[in-house]
Amino acid sequence: MLAARAIAAAVAAARADEPGADVREYEAGALSAGEVAEMLSPSLFGGRRVLVVRSGQDARKDLVAALLAYAKNPDPDVSLIVSHVGGAKGKAFADGLRSAGATVVPVAKLKGERERIAFVRDEFRRNGGRCDESAAAALLAAVGSDLREIAAACSQLLADTDGKISAAVVSRYYKGRAEVSGFAVADAAMVGDVPGALEALRWALHVGVDPVPIADAIADGVRTVARVASAGRGNPYQMASSLGMPAWKIQKAQERSRGWTPEGLVDAMRAAADCNAAVKGGAEDRGYALERAVFAVAAARNSGGTR
Repeated sequence: MLAARAIAAAVAAARADEPGADVREYEAGALSAGEVAEMLSPSLFGGRRVLVVRSGQDARKDLVAALLAYAKNPDPDVSLIVSHVGGAKGKAFADGLRSAGATVVPVAKLKGERERIAFVRDEFRRNGGRCDESAAAALLAAVGSDLREIAAACSQLLADTDGKISAAVVSRYYKGRAEVSGFAVADAAMVGDVPGALEALRWALHVGVDPVPIADAIADGVRTVARVASAGRGNPYQMASSLGMPAWKIQKAQERSRGWTPEGLVDAMRAAADCNAAVKGGAEDRGYALERAVFAVAAARNSGGTR
């Protein structure tokens, strides 16, 4: 999605100079050097032209040579846009374009919660809205990690509100979706709320949430509280860098850590590991394995551990 946006922005920039610009798009693997010669050569009639070559890593040697030769001496009336997935395949082509002075727009896959939260906040910011970390986290819990769904949700919230997005606003618009996530199950279990955790778990399974991300959420909840608790009390914003977590997540974990002992966390981590092994190892009843984990994690908190 980010690559498609970057290409669309480059095409739009060319059309801003000349609305009638001739735009042609090709897949590199199906394109020959001869086919692009006309597009890249000076035109007798003038006019802005845009050549979009997708999947540049699949370009054959003759096409790579032609495009690199053009990039070193480009026609001001022709915009060449090449997308490349990165990696070793076609790396010389990408490096050659960069060396020739091409503008590079990185669109690497977002990794981790922090980058997704930054993406959500930037979505609102660049469209005239505002969104804090807690609201961004709530939106991710509600719609998942697919960027297209996230972008669509941001757009919808901006259209339906005054642009000031808080966690309460997200909850109002997505009530029912966030409540069935694995994180809702984990949050309830971590504070010892067995009825709440079981209700969220059974509803999540009923509406088709896969057991694997629920098991992962339980494990992540235990690990996060353990890491934050071991770091001691402190300002979440000051601790964010050393722990590698967003401040809102640290603050939430600090609240969840009340009532936990080191021994209890050890027992909870063991229960989460057993749950993951059962759910991902093909247990006959994965729902039952998750229920057992809920009871075990809550018991570990309430008992303070068995050692």
